[in-house]
Amino acid sequence: MVEANLPPGFRFHPRDDELVCDYLMKKLDGSDSTLLIEVDLNKCEPWDIPGGKEWYFYNQRDRKYATGLRTNRATATGYWKATGKDRPVARRGSLVGMRKTLVFYQGRAPKGKKTEWVMHEFRIEGPFGPPKITTCVTKVSLH
Repeated sequence: MVEANLPPGFRFHPRDDELVCDYLMKKLDGSDSTLLIEVDLNKCEPWDIPGGKEWYFYNQRDRKYATGLRTNRATATGYWKATGKDRPVARRGSLVGMRKTLVFYQGRAPKGKKTEWVMHEFRIEGPFGPPKITTCVTKVSLH
């Protein structure tokens, strides 16, 4: 694990624009750092993600239907549900990405039980990103 190689006291707490510009954009152009790993959120539950109180990683957005645009956010025991509206991420006054907030529900919709797991999903937007990027940077935390 990456965490085992970090010096004592190291804290990784990047700003939203740093996640988009310094991690996601570099990942997509092939020059990403090894600090973030890839996690398939459809194959693991939030409590199984390795890390401390906050986890940062890359994930591929899975499509619910092969020919559709809807994202599949279901796991074996629950699902991630979007809450609120997407928030812009800017650097030096220019739009570089968007942040989507999701909450994990155990069970199946519409009768799922809300949990305290929160996800912030960051994607490239604006003039910096092609229209169909399927990789995003994700932050998961327990509140």
